[in-house]
Amino acid sequence: MGTVLGGMRCIKILLCIFNLTFWLAGMAVIAFGLWLRFGGVMAGFASEKKSPEYFFMGLYVLVGAGALMTTVGFFGCCGAARESQCLLGAFFACLLVIFAAEVTAGVFAFIGKKVAIQEAQKIYEDTYDDYMKNPGGKVNRTIYQHHLALQCCGKGNMEQQMGLPCPENIQMPKNCLVEIQNVIDAHLHLVGIVGIAIAGITIFGMIFSMVLCCAIRNTRDMI
Repeated sequence: MGTVLGGMRCIKILLCIFNLTFWLAGMAVIAFGLWLRFGGVMAGFASEKKSPEYFFMGLYVLVGAGALMTTVGFFGCCGAARESQCLLGAFFACLLVIFAAEVTAGVFAFIGKKVAIQEAQKIYEDTYDDYMKNPGGKVNRTIYQHHLALQCCGKGNMEQQMGLPCPENIQMPKNCLVEIQNVIDAHLHLVGIVGIAIAGITIFGMIFSMVLCCAIRNTRDMI
């Protein structure tokens, strides 16, 4: 009996440590997703008419999973402290949902890169064509913001000589279509790594919760 109670206490402590780590990881995931959406290079591509929705979709899934992680981390600690089989079962179910969401975000990031890149490149090309037809005004500010965020200029090396609004600190103009590909590839690679890593962590949480749930049931049966 003492061995069982000691083992259960150990599992409780491990589960509480896991939930604290999980809560902190959830906050970090939310911050990371929101930074990529509103503060990263691609934030400037969002407008009233069009935005790289495919790229943003992966970020929304990531932020949603992070918000669920923070909530689940709190209730997981409550379930472990109160030794509630019901709360631990709900905790396990929520971890399963998070696992599915993070795997989805990770797989999307690795598989959907091509579509996300093409979508963002199309947005830039449309803005570029609008500027070439009617330079000045709002489109002038929009294409300059794209160039400033990506540190590029146009679609080739001759665009600066054609009067495109480009950042003054650019010495060697870079192709913006190539820069868009590089930026999205790097960002989605990070999203994929984060998603798969969090999915791996949730597996340990599910194991701990089930072990503790079984230990609680066995202890009550012995009593």
